[in-house]
Amino acid sequence: MKEVMCIIRLNKVNKTKESLAEAGFPSITCRKVLGRGKKSIDMALIESYVESGEIQSSSYGENLSERGRLIPKRFITLVVNDDEVKTVVDTIMSVNSTGTPGDGKIFILPIEEVYRVRDGQTGESAI
Repeated sequence: MKEVMCIIRLNKVNKTKESLAEAGFPSITCRKVLGRGKKSIDMALIESYVESGEIQSSSYGENLSERGRLIPKRFITLVVNDDEVKTVVDTIMSVNSTGTPGDGKIFILPIEEVYRVRDGQTGESAI
């Protein structure tokens, strides 16, 4: 089993959820996060976020005017069987890739064990 974690743009969350569900992966966890990549913040890119409605100028845009500020994103995680990882990654990539900085990241981690709290089932049947 593997855990697939991705950090994506706010405006891609619903389409990502829909695409994952259509591909057979309706069970996800999604959290609000703040972060930034290695590059310094490009104000033209920030203005495009504000214009597209991805961030609100009043709540985040003003804070982003300084270098090093954090950008709101979404963190999605799901646990899948080893043979399903490529399908999940391809689905996430197809929805979120725009070819511009800030499209996100995908991380894959091994899962040693899984326990279902309700009934104590373990392994792949507990997913």
